[in-house]
Amino acid sequence: MGQSDPRLYVVATPIGNLRDVSLRALEVLGSADVVAAEDTRVTQKLLQHHGIRAKMIPVHEHNERRGAERIVALLREGKTIALVTDAGTPGISDPGAPVVAAVRAAGFPVTPIPGANAAVTALSAAGRAADRFLFCGFLPPRPAARRKELERMKGLPFLLVFYEAPHRVQETLADLRDVLGSEREITIAREITKQFESFHTCALGDAEQWVRADANRGKGEFVLLVEGALTAPDAGEASAEHALRVLLGELPLRQAVALAAAVSGASRNRLYQLALELKAGAQ
Repeated sequence: MGQSDPRLYVVATPIGNLRDVSLRALEVLGSADVVAAEDTRVTQKLLQHHGIRAKMIPVHEHNERRGAERIVALLREGKTIALVTDAGTPGISDPGAPVVAAVRAAGFPVTPIPGANAAVTALSAAGRAADRFLFCGFLPPRPAARRKELERMKGLPFLLVFYEAPHRVQETLADLRDVLGSEREITIAREITKQFESFHTCALGDAEQWVRADANRGKGEFVLLVEGALTAPDAGEASAEHALRVLLGELPLRQAVALAAAVSGASRNRLYQLALELKAGAQ
């Protein structure tokens, strides 16, 4: 690194636990000529924890254009730059993309240093099928815009992954319930990698009440994993529907749904919705 190799390193940093940083990231942060940080005070804590001294400059959402120009100028001087945000991977619901675009446009190489990402970390511990998911990041803060955005996603068959801040999480859960339906499953991941980390899975209709039941549950940073929309049934689902029809003739609705899901492996929420439709059609 240094005069012979001017380049921008995009460095992922811990999302909570300061030990969740790769050896390569520490090497880059320790040897870069300049660390461009979203908040130099936050990054300073990480560097001090690992015994690293570095020259830092602030590059955040309010000065990204000027920050990008300054970084390109430093690269032209032969410097190496490490770009970090307060937590996680730059450019993923965080500042960084305009800087990377400017550096590439100026003809300098950009090297990613992979590491923590809240969405992927939440998916890994939620126990949800994640072969197809849609990362949605933060929804709009204004209620009308938020609901409009959710309406656009309502019919998508993918697991939906949202970020949310503590001061908006309850109203966002209410909008998710109202727009997407109360029976969809949600996993609420909170304070991932931190002392009060928690994961809770429930129906969207119960999510807001779960958060309200304990004041601590409304604190911290959230990742919300919401079940996708129902899709057209395949052969396996046809078999699950058949089992459900038989069981509904002998058992209460919830018990029939639970047994049909256990036997077929189909989504309990999906079978519950189908059971309601079958019951309504029989009346």
